Amino acid sequence: MPPDTGATETTDADADTTDTDTDTDTESRTPRSPGPPARPGGRAASLWRLKSYLRPYAVRLVLIWVPAFAAVGIGIVIPLIGREIIDGPVARGDSTGVLPLALLALVLGVIEAVLVFLRRWMLAEAVLGLETRIRDDLYAHLQRLPMGFHAAWQSGQLLSRATTDLSAIRRFLGFGLLFLVLIAVQIVTVTGLLLHMYWPLGLLVVVSAVPIVVTSLRFERRYITISRRVQDEQGDLATVVEESAAGIRTIKSFGRGRYVSGIFEEGARKVYGTSMEKVGLSARFFTFLEVIPNITLALVLLLGALAVGSGTLTLGTLVAFATLMLQLVWPISALGFILTMGQEAMTAADRVMEVLDTEPEIVGGDRAIERPRGHLRFEGAEFRFPGAAEPVLRDVRLEVRPGETVAVVGATGSGKTTLVSLVPRLYDVSAGRITIDGVDVRDLPLPTLRSLVATAFEEPTLFSMSVRENLTLGRHDASEEEITEALRVAQAGFVYRLPWGLETRIGEQGMSLSGGQRQRLALARAVLSRPRILVLDDTLSALDVETEALVEEALRHVLREATGIVVAHRASTVLLADRVALLLDGTIAHVGRHHELMASVPEYRALLSADQDAQEVLR
Repeated sequence: MPPDTGATETTDADADTTDTDTDTDTESRTPRSPGPPARPGGRAASLWRLKSYLRPYAVRLVLIWVPAFAAVGIGIVIPLIGREIIDGPVARGDSTGVLPLALLALVLGVIEAVLVFLRRWMLAEAVLGLETRIRDDLYAHLQRLPMGFHAAWQSGQLLSRATTDLSAIRRFLGFGLLFLVLIAVQIVTVTGLLLHMYWPLGLLVVVSAVPIVVTSLRFERRYITISRRVQDEQGDLATVVEESAAGIRTIKSFGRGRYVSGIFEEGARKVYGTSMEKVGLSARFFTFLEVIPNITLALVLLLGALAVGSGTLTLGTLVAFATLMLQLVWPISALGFILTMGQEAMTAADRVMEVLDTEPEIVGGDRAIERPRGHLRFEGAEFRFPGAAEPVLRDVRLEVRPGETVAVVGATGSGKTTLVSLVPRLYDVSAGRITIDGVDVRDLPLPTLRSLVATAFEEPTLFSMSVRENLTLGRHDASEEEITEALRVAQAGFVYRLPWGLETRIGEQGMSLSGGQRQRLALARAVLSRPRILVLDDTLSALDVETEALVEEALRHVLREATGIVVAHRASTVLLADRVALLLDGTIAHVGRHHELMASVPEYRALLSADQDAQEVLR
């Protein structure tokens, strides 16, 4: 059974942006291409665990077997009717006796076609519904997993699991599993009939199946490994395509198209080589499956003709025998194809369960804050990335009172973005705690916490949807007046000049907008959510001086009604705050007013001395 995926936890879209100030931290993170872990029970167990998704279609799936088995039965009966025609009316020269039997065979053929149609129609809804439900649960579970998980996994690997792998599972459960049972029934039934009709030839058919079974088992073991390699390499290649599409502007600006194409071609050649190895293995296997039945058929016709000549076998029986045996050729050949499909489905299920089995490290509590004021405290907070030798942050102690704004200043790579990411629990503290109104953030339900805290990051994430949808991502019930006010605060009135105003669909990642426009939209989105705590992670860095001054003036009014924590690099942004906290060597070294720190803390003065605004303040 897959884990309970529950309701999707919705976070601010900017939560997908990684810490641009913590370059030194990235080396300590988990490798981005996790290999296949040891799965309890094996790959077949992973596929079996998905059976719960078939339960809503249990009645339909049971009913599917009626037309399926009936069609197989009719397919077996028709050759027997042919035997009766040859040994009966044809042998006696009775032309009038042929017509009823021929019409019976025709009617049965039509019925068989109708039954096949019913089987396919009834099965389609079940398997498509199964694929949709697994994909929905997989996506919902991805939303629940923390930033640490997404930092460790390539996006292409996750994409291939949600598309290619689920399609492989759907094909096997919708086609392969059904036909595996039908083929088994057909092989057993037809083989029994062949032994009953003429046991020497029937025994020949049984003996010929032995090398097919042995070869199939050997093929299965080798195919498992190579199939997994192909699927993993396709996921890596999908990552290259996704990253190239998202970073096309950077690629073009540096003229690195050939370099990126080389990376893609290398990945594509790797997929090609492994796929050709897979094809070669399959080709040898399927060739063997074709050769054995054809050799067996030739022997059956030869020995059967001798038996007819000696009078131990009738001509009608030989024709029926050969026809029934030909019915075994496709099932035996298809058996290898279905086994291949099954191996791919089991590998795909194993890859999907890797994600579904990942337990969210960040889960919400059940505490509530009746009248939230936004009193934020860092109480000895520490954070280290998984596997890192040293913590990024240690013994952080900081208090931000309701209605107060504190600016966090520090050198590049000091962990400022990591610090503010701990407030909405994009990451969790390794030690210590963070409280809002005296309640540990880990004790609050995640939807409650993220409704109290809104974050706008330096590198905003916008989606390929309308401006309005991007703005109201965190608050769907916002009125037109509130949207207008949020746009005014963020100085984002440019949206009204877009071709369709708020309904204009912006490109993926907001590529059709400038960096400053994207930042202003992200800021408006954060303001619109009306949080008790507003986190601004260097949100004004891409704005020109004039626009920045207008945004800062409007933000002062917003920050009076909310607790603010601002990551700042420039003195103009620092002046938004009531107090400034200097992040030094992973901890808060000094807290005070801007002018006090400029006068008494050399490290603070050195950080801001290169800024033009700081020079003006010093004068």
